[in-house]
Amino acid sequence: MTQRSPLYFALRRFADNKAAVVSGIVLAVILLMAIFAPLISKTGYADQDFLAQSYAFPSGAFWFGVDDLGRDFFTRIVYGARVSLTIGFAAAAFSVLIGIPLGAIAGYYGGWADWGVMRLIELFSVVPPLLAAMLLGALTNGGFLTIVLIAALFGWVQVCLLVRAQVKAFREKEFVRAAAALGASPGYIIRRHLIPNALSPIIVGFVLAIPLAMMLEASLSFLGIGVPPPVPSWGQMINVGMNFMYFYWHLAVFPTAALAITVLATTLFGDGLRDALDPTLKGR
Repeated sequence: MTQRSPLYFALRRFADNKAAVVSGIVLAVILLMAIFAPLISKTGYADQDFLAQSYAFPSGAFWFGVDDLGRDFFTRIVYGARVSLTIGFAAAAFSVLIGIPLGAIAGYYGGWADWGVMRLIELFSVVPPLLAAMLLGALTNGGFLTIVLIAALFGWVQVCLLVRAQVKAFREKEFVRAAAALGASPGYIIRRHLIPNALSPIIVGFVLAIPLAMMLEASLSFLGIGVPPPVPSWGQMINVGMNFMYFYWHLAVFPTAALAITVLATTLFGDGLRDALDPTLKGR
């Protein structure tokens, strides 16, 4: 009988989670739309080609209607996905780069190193991310890079905790003890033995950091200190659409729905991935 690999069983567990599978399909569709936006959009996101049809409601000609400046709203929504997903992935990548070394150091060395990292985590846990982001955004006038750095500044905590727990669980294993007995340095042990065994929580932490960054970007853009116009951002579009909510509902409903669906799909996908890669966490 052929022995099944751990990856095979992880994929089986993930496939059994219908919500995660559907969320993965939804995310794939959104990602493909963002990548191929120029191919599926009839115009550019800043082109005011439909001034005569401003405020037009959804129709066969304009799937999501036309905004107040004569821009095709479906095009704006699709390009807005580019902004949200790019910021989400970039912020998650920075979160991983910060969280992995801090979590590995805290988990392996323990003692004062663990105490220091945990106090740092507590500090970032009590500071409201949105208020801090508003302050930093106002000081730096927002912008793409600023939002990514702000999101990473608060997104690393979850990654750090996951890596710390995994490293603490593995540091007393026989293969780690054997490597130390053979003279391997702590840095070598962490890089070659502990971090590779923490790959599952790192992947989960990366995925779960994406919706947090997207929500933070949308909140800042809603407040006017996010991505500068005319670059489309769902938060910025929601802010503008709220002014016309009682007359032109589509200007607020479509970006709100796009943000909600993307964040929900990413969260459910991350939860399913976590349960598949580490079934002992399910239900906690």
